[in-house]
Formats: sequence, C-alpha cells, structure tokens
Amino acid sequence: MKSIKKLLLLLILFGLIAATVFYFRDTASPLVTLTPGTGTISHKTPLFLELNDQGMGLKQVQVTILQEGNRLLLANQTFPAQTKNARLELNLSSLKLKQGGLQIEIIAGDQAVYHLGKGNLSQQLFPFTYDTRPPIISVLSKAHNLTKGGSGLVTYRLNEDVEKTGVQIGNLFFPGFQQESEIYACLFAYPFDMKDADFVPRVVAHDLAGNERQAGIYYHTNNKKFRQRKINLSNNFLQQKAPEFESLVPEAGEPLEIFLYVNGEMRRQNRAKMVELAKQTTSTPLWQGSFTRLPRSSELGLFADYRSYYYEGKKIDESVHFGFDLASVAQAEIPAGNDGEVLWADYLGIYGLCIVIDHGLGLQTLYAHMSQFDVQVGDMVVRGQTLGRTGATGLAGGDHLHFGVFVSGVAVQPLEWWDKSWLKNNIDSKLTVNH
Repeated sequence: MKSIKKLLLLLILFGLIAATVFYFRDTASPLVTLTPGTGTISHKTPLFLELNDQGMGLKQVQVTILQEGNRLLLANQTFPAQTKNARLELNLSSLKLKQGGLQIEIIAGDQAVYHLGKGNLSQQLFPFTYDTRPPIISVLSKAHNLTKGGSGLVTYRLNEDVEKTGVQIGNLFFPGFQQESEIYACLFAYPFDMKDADFVPRVVAHDLAGNERQAGIYYHTNNKKFRQRKINLSNNFLQQKAPEFESLVPEAGEPLEIFLYVNGEMRRQNRAKMVELAKQTTSTPLWQGSFTRLPRSSELGLFADYRSYYYEGKKIDESVHFGFDLASVAQAEIPAGNDGEVLWADYLGIYGLCIVIDHGLGLQTLYAHMSQFDVQVGDMVVRGQTLGRTGATGLAGGDHLHFGVFVSGVAVQPLEWWDKSWLKNNIDSKLTVNH
C-alpha cells in the first residue's frame, strides 16, 4: 500500500515538474523591429515590420496608429503554428492622417502557455512625424547662360531639411550643397553630347519623408560644334605602349588588341572612377578666382574632340577627348589649377600617373600623363603650387599634360574655368551675392 502511495506521489511530482517546465519553457516576448523606427514619414514611406519568436512561435500582431487621441487600426494578423519569423510591409496610404506627430503601436503575441495561456506579449510605441507636403523651392539666381559642354550654377532656398537636392537633367543628377548662409548652391553641366531638346534642367528636392518637388529655372543655351580629328596609329606607337598595359588587360594579345581594350573598356572604367571620386567632394567652394593653366604651353588637343583612330588605312575605333592636351618642355612643372584637396595621386588607366583635385561643390580637376608626383592624397594645395611634372604615362604619344575639368563626374569645358570674366559673371558673383 505504501509503495502504491509513493508511486502516486512520484507520478504527481513528475507531472508537476513536467507541467512547470512546459509552462515556463517560453517566457520571452516576441522581438519587434520596425524600419524606419522613427523620423519623418509620409504615405509614400515604406515601413517594414519584422517579428521574431524562437520559442513557441508567433500567434498574432496588431498595429495601430495613435494620433491626437484617435486610434486607427493599420494591421491585424494571426499566424499559423510554428511561425518563427514574419515580415510585413505597412502601408499608410489608406488612412486619413493629419500633419504632425503620431505613434505606431505594435502589440505582438506568441503561442506560449505562459501567463495562464495568454502567452507573451510585446508592446512597443514608435514615434514619427507625418508630413505629406513637398518642400518649397525658391530659386534665387536669375541668369543661367550655358554653352554646350559648359558649366552653370544655380542658387536656391528650401523651407525644410531634405534628404536629397540638386539639379536633375535627364538621367544626370548634380547634387546641391547647403552653404553657411543656408542658401543651396549647385554646379551643373550642359553635357557636350546631349541633344538640345534633352537639356531641361530642374531643381529637385526630396524631403525626409520622401516628398518631392521640382522647380524650373530661367536659362539660355548656346550651341557649339566640336572638332572631328583623325588619328593614325603607327606600329611603333602600339608596340611602345603595349608593355605598359599588358598586366592590366585580360588575355592580352597583340599590341593592337591591347590598344582597343585600353581605348574602349579601360576608358569606360576610368570615366566611372571620376564619377566615384565626385562623391568625395566638399560642400563648400575651395577655389579662389580663375584657374591657372600650364605656363608657356601649346594646345595639342581640345575639349570634346571627336577622335577617329585609323590603322593601316582603316578606321578601327573612336573616342571623345575629355580635356585639353597642353605641351611645354619635357617634364615641365605642373601647377595646381586652383585651391583644393588632392583626392587621387596614382596610376589610372588611360591617364597614366595622374592627380585629381577637389575644389568643392562637385568641381574637380584632372592632371594626367605625369612622370612625377610632388603631392599626395589628402594634401591641401593652393593655386599655382607644383603638383609634379609632365610625362608620357598612360595612353599618351609624347610628353604633355592632359588637363580635365569635371562637375559631379561630368567632363566640362576647361576654357570657361580659365576665363576670369566668365567665372565672375556665371559662378563667383552668384556665390558672393547669396552669402
């Protein structure tokens, strides 16, 4: 009899232990993540809710908008058994919300028997500002005269903080930068290869909630035709340049094959590098006055020369020249075009040994085919300071300097930046007036 009672007691004890273990096996609430979790939003803002419960699994979730004492149900969903993870996209477009503050309340429960079968609950509040009003753009600069291949600058004011702003021209975007005066300044280009009808610059602004507005500007354009040049390639030139590029060309073959790869694919890679470097620009103008050029030099190549390459009487390739080729004496000292910061001082494909200087607002200058560097990345240089010496590295047929000017990675006409009068009337005067 005593043994039976003892057995019953043991069974009851084991049952209580098992029940206790089962009851307390999952006491953790579901993990709730909302992206974004705070900030300014609109009905266009994508909100992503992620739920995670590695215990008994998710049971349900309820999402409610709290604003000015009102509760608006946004989502209410139950989950199948053993659901460990869930991701929901929340859409505010169906709700009539007011401008201003609101909270998103998220209550998520799991399948646990804890809390007398009610399970574990996670309740969180996420604060936001609701804004569906696009930013107001007030264009301040009045005259915008651009020549094909040239540059321009627009200044404007915005009524709120923004995520992104600048000038949009087709698929090209030129970022604008807020100055100490709270005025925005944006350098932009009239690309030399853009059709006249496609050049329609618009100031754009995207606020923190994703609202967008565009504003037109008054502008006048001047057309310009660029030279057509025929370049005959000699075997001597091809054989001279092939060794420099062999290690950079996949499956390098004959000198002509190497040239075609360098002049095509490598040239495209180098252009992409200039676009990448443009993102490292500083937000304020560093230059002072007009840019200087290589002293006592003659012009071998002009900006936007359309070059056709011939070998043994047949046209084999073509390209466009993105700067000026300036020749002086061999290994001539190269002056910095203007004040700025050295962003690049290394080998770069067709440009050989080259230096890129950032002058702010997306404006950068390129000095190519060098033989020697006298500065390094991170150095702050001043107008006229010696950067190094000319050479024939890269895709150069002889000792000279290739000088290029870029606005947010787009090649522009250097002549304008050498012109004191043009710079004053089109760029510097706008920056001075609005400071």
